[in-house]
Amino acid sequence: MSPLEGVKVLDLSRLLPGPYASLLLADLGAQVDKVEEPIGGDYLRHMPPMVGDQSGMFLAINRNKRSICLDLKKAGGRDALLALVAGYDVLLEQFRPGVLDRLGLSHASLRERFPKLIICALTGYGQDGPLADRAGHDLNYLARAGILGMQGPVDGPPQVPGFQLADFSGGLFSVIGTLSALALRARTGEGSVVDISMLESAMGFGFASFGSMLAGGALARGNEGLTGGLAIYATYTTRDGKHVALGALEPKFASSFFAGIGLPFEMSALMPGAHQAALRAQIAAVFLTKTRDEWAAFGKEHDCCLEPVLEPHELAADAQMSARGMFFDLASPWGPLRQLRTPVTPRDAAHTPPPRQGEHTDAILREAGFDDAAIARLRSEGAAR
Repeated sequence: MSPLEGVKVLDLSRLLPGPYASLLLADLGAQVDKVEEPIGGDYLRHMPPMVGDQSGMFLAINRNKRSICLDLKKAGGRDALLALVAGYDVLLEQFRPGVLDRLGLSHASLRERFPKLIICALTGYGQDGPLADRAGHDLNYLARAGILGMQGPVDGPPQVPGFQLADFSGGLFSVIGTLSALALRARTGEGSVVDISMLESAMGFGFASFGSMLAGGALARGNEGLTGGLAIYATYTTRDGKHVALGALEPKFASSFFAGIGLPFEMSALMPGAHQAALRAQIAAVFLTKTRDEWAAFGKEHDCCLEPVLEPHELAADAQMSARGMFFDLASPWGPLRQLRTPVTPRDAAHTPPPRQGEHTDAILREAGFDDAAIARLRSEGAAR
């Protein structure tokens, strides 16, 4: 039995943050029904690169879900949504605060009408505060969260990360909040509103640095011990133009590394300071003497927290990824889809392909009690598709 079997989630979100949350819930066995606009649907469907007529990103993040198209700006669409909500445990929404209010679907009215309903509201800045109504994207939230301000290089503006930390951390905390609300409802019989801010979610990944700052320390952007200030915690170029990551923070790992490369180990290597620049140059010169694969073998032999920097396209062939079953193939209308398992995705789970836009509209409406005539009327009004 899947952990969330029997839990029903109505997902109003789009793009990355909310759909990632509902992917995790779906992989854990929840029934996730995705509500999309009749025209265009989830914007992510149309973002290249494409696999046939669908975005590769959309296909990666929307397995195990169904799709229904409703126009919530039309009375028929709103009424249909209310009829659906009655049969669901969780409503996941990603609108800016006030949007649902203007549609006549405020959190308060939904909670009054459906007291057992859990509403997970995922936004950039939260449901209140002076920034609550502001639009933003991942980079904006990281900037406001102070996380980007920890990012190097030391000189010049912070580097744009190669991943969407605020988006996906918002999705993760949405799952945590939703599971907590489900546990609370099991004890009290009452639903609740889970208020998740992507800004605040991103701050959680800076706990170590914030801890130092709150204790009175001054943060040096791109030059703290774990953000670029230590030569033994850094990335280096190898002889073949590839890269490795050295993370020898503890004395036993650092001493093993230095012994392996034939250099003396001093405890000062573990302490930030001006001496780190010369040490970094010395280590960099050593790394240029071997290829990345040779250094990977060195790391295995010397147990010194040294790993190759793998390019994303190399992961599918990596022995560790294979052993853990991190990639799997999913049959779909677009052909076999290579999918990425999440850390909580059961390895033996059966999966369904991502839905076409509105593919399950009729089925979902029928489950909510709509007959063929009512469904036809919604279609004729443009409220459903």
